[in-house]
Amino acid sequence: MSVNRSGYCKWRSRQGQLNRYEKDRLFLTKLLRAQHEKHPSHGYHRLAEDVFRATGWVFSHNLAHKCCKQAGIHSNARKHRYVFPGAENIIFPNRVCGNWNASRPMQIVVSDMTIFKSKGVQWEWTLLVDTFNNEILAHQVTNIPGNSQPYYHCLEQLKKLAGKKNEEHVPQVVFHTDQGSVYSSRGFFQTHEQHNILRSMSRRATPTDNPIIEALNGWIKEELFLDYGLATAENVPALLDTYVHYFNHERPAAALGYKSPVQYRAQLGF
Repeated sequence: MSVNRSGYCKWRSRQGQLNRYEKDRLFLTKLLRAQHEKHPSHGYHRLAEDVFRATGWVFSHNLAHKCCKQAGIHSNARKHRYVFPGAENIIFPNRVCGNWNASRPMQIVVSDMTIFKSKGVQWEWTLLVDTFNNEILAHQVTNIPGNSQPYYHCLEQLKKLAGKKNEEHVPQVVFHTDQGSVYSSRGFFQTHEQHNILRSMSRRATPTDNPIIEALNGWIKEELFLDYGLATAENVPALLDTYVHYFNHERPAAALGYKSPVQYRAQLGF
């Protein structure tokens, strides 16, 4: 049968026993399941990174995917459907047009408001994000429906970072938002009119024109609900403050080479 004698004897002696590759896969599946129980919102890429950081064990994401698939481990985050684009804003056109490759901090900054419930109370959370490294520059939450104060709070932080108009050697900041009533209001524009801010807006009802923060809004809430117990939090503002600090300084991001936003910015010398 053209079979090596020593190989045949070795195969025969280990009948009914797992080889080292099968043992490694079972052990890896156990580690992935343990991380999944701690972070139900994570997919296999993040689970693989979590296991690597916890154990130092080097393995491919492809192997992690196979183990997760065989064991039925998958992210509990919801999936969203595609929405067709709407009409463009007349006053503030879309100046980004899908070109999100920022080469420096404060080149393109985006903002949005997202809604969630905690203990039956509806909260509105406004975020300001730098697309260079997805760092959350400012945020504020309110449980008063339609309250515009969080929008202006984030705008004040942006004004401090952007500086006054016509300052020397200060590049202009593109500030991209949707066509929400506060973002579209004359009062909001007049508040930053004298600052180094160039407005840009998505097409109406087109979240794909602001994909970075729309994606962040989705999976950040999933992580907060599944991993941090946001639904039963006693102090929602304090929990969000703690999470934003973790997000900016500690949470590894796949898009940044599994570095936190602050680590990524510092590594590039900014």
